[in-house]
Amino acid sequence: MKFAVLILLGLVPLGQAGSSSYFIPQHRISGIGAARDDISDDVLAARTDLMIQAQAFVILREANALAGARRVTGDPKLQAVFTSAAARGGFPKSTLEAIAYLESWGDSRAESWAGSPRGIMQISQATAHDMGLKVVEATRYRVTRERVAVKTKGKTRYKTVTRRTAYKVVLRDDRILPERAIPAAAVYLAGMEQKFGGRDWAIFAYHCGQGCVTEMQELTRRAAGIPRDQVTVPRMFFSASPSRNRELFVAIQQQMWRDYSPTYYFRVQCAERLLALYRSDPDAFAALYTEYRSRFGATARAPYRLSVWLKPEDMVFHSNDDIRLDVGKRLARAFDRPDYFGYDLRLAPDMPGNLEYFSMASPAAIGTLAYIAFETRRLYEQMASQSQQFQPLPVTALVRPDEFASLENDREGLAHCSGQVFDIAYAGLPPGEIECLRFVLDDLEWDGYLGFVEEGRDSLHVGCAPSARDFFSSIFQEAAAEVSGTR
Repeated sequence: MKFAVLILLGLVPLGQAGSSSYFIPQHRISGIGAARDDISDDVLAARTDLMIQAQAFVILREANALAGARRVTGDPKLQAVFTSAAARGGFPKSTLEAIAYLESWGDSRAESWAGSPRGIMQISQATAHDMGLKVVEATRYRVTRERVAVKTKGKTRYKTVTRRTAYKVVLRDDRILPERAIPAAAVYLAGMEQKFGGRDWAIFAYHCGQGCVTEMQELTRRAAGIPRDQVTVPRMFFSASPSRNRELFVAIQQQMWRDYSPTYYFRVQCAERLLALYRSDPDAFAALYTEYRSRFGATARAPYRLSVWLKPEDMVFHSNDDIRLDVGKRLARAFDRPDYFGYDLRLAPDMPGNLEYFSMASPAAIGTLAYIAFETRRLYEQMASQSQQFQPLPVTALVRPDEFASLENDREGLAHCSGQVFDIAYAGLPPGEIECLRFVLDDLEWDGYLGFVEEGRDSLHVGCAPSARDFFSSIFQEAAAEVSGTR
């Protein structure tokens, strides 16, 4: 299986923009932003698949991803446990493996940073009790003695004080025994599948908890545009937006801020595919794992998608002269019509005379910017509670030479010497517009079209995926044709 972002949804011709007051591309990505309303079965299936593929970044950027795949699939004793657990619990072996892979990388003694969950399936103490697993603790006391100063009638004397400090010791913990934890988890998941009416909800419950799923299912049933027989995790996730099904949207946002649990089902599906890839072609898996190593910074863990997508060979504009010599080749001038294209160039070059060159970027970057502005404005205008007009997105950086980034001591700014990224300063935008902007960016990132990261406290650093550059370049060409009057 090759994990690559596929442009499956876009390229749907929607007619000429006509006499619209702002830029409307002829080709759009289905089911994004305002187009989430009444999302069709085909678009839902395509978006779900792209979302699953996009989770490969989240998984493979971790240092233990390769060793974990080897451990989960290659240990004969562990494999026997997975097989018997699946037969006993009635939950697929591949899904049990995927959960163990995500939760602990197959390490039976793994402990969560949160403290309570432990073992190969990362089971909390409360859930262990529900599963019938035994966790027995005992209280012990540590005795320490120390000399302390005591003042009596103006004189200082010392005395020895004995202190007893209680601490817990674990006498038995079934969670760290794969032969107990995995079958118990299988039975538990099968029970959740029966209780909540679907395997997707059972997986969601494993991460989010039963109370959380009960609430999210009820909100999904009440949401507009969801058939009664299609109350699924993908429908829940892709049917919420700031303008429609807002109650569901807010609930999903809260869960995302807490622990990203609404995306857990998609990660498990991706982990199943990755483990299948490792089994069929370990070398291909290892090559893919290497692709997700960061090319920048001191750590191999990729902090965000752009650090994987941008290669050292993309960093070609080292000086202002490099930009000047490239005009009309790899770089194009960004359109400077804020009201029409929905973004406002607020660039700060090193010298006023360089403003012309700092207004350049790759056609793909300019097309990405124009498309983000279009989708953000469309969604913002659809919000019933809107009380302010759309404000063009302030763009504070396009292409920049790396010597400028070095001068500014801006590590993230080095990516600008590729011409493939841009910065949006959002602090001055209305809150509703910021919400729409972030929603559109999330939507496009979840499907693998772009990546973005916070730069400072009020700016976003954005760039499209290499596999999406042709699509966004076509958006640039549409815009250029409109500007020249040839469309």
